[in-house]
Amino acid sequence: HVPIDNNWVENQIRPWAIGRSNWLFAGSLRAGQRAAAIMSLLRSAQLNGHEPHAYLKDVLTRLPTHRASDIATLLPHR
Repeated sequence: HVPIDNNWVENQIRPWAIGRSNWLFAGSLRAGQRAAAIMSLLRSAQLNGHEPHAYLKDVLTRLPTHRASDIATLLPHR
């Protein structure tokens, strides 16, 4: 009952595998950490059923007026 191929899995990880060589030279350690945080946030939004561009646009427009103590409410799983 096991499928003979894993195309679905390969298609899911392809952008990350291809981009790995592009992200090798992020400029500095901090830049790499920032890029990793943003990519993790966008992937989390995708996995929670959000369109990443719309989610990021919404978060960035709400962020300046959002209270620092309520920042966790902007995470994709909420």
